Amino acid sequence: MGRGRQKAKHTKVARELKYFSPDTNYNALERELTGHPDSDPRLDEDLAKWPEYEAGKPGKDADTDDDDDQYVDHYATEDEQKRA
Repeated sequence: MGRGRQKAKHTKVARELKYFSPDTNYNALERELTGHPDSDPRLDEDLAKWPEYEAGKPGKDADTDDDDDQYVDHYATEDEQKRA
């Protein structure tokens, strides 16, 4: 197969991909983008086995770690540390 035929075939495939418009499920897209997916039975089953991961479940506040609140900038001047 020569380069001309290969290029034509590639161009045809690229054109098909460019102009192909599948039916979009906007409801599923909205659920995915808002971060509030419907309850997943497999996820609920796994979380029942390991309750310590319940905070990481989508839709829940996963920031239960208070260690990050006490950040100290060791390179800041004394005046900057007092302001913070």
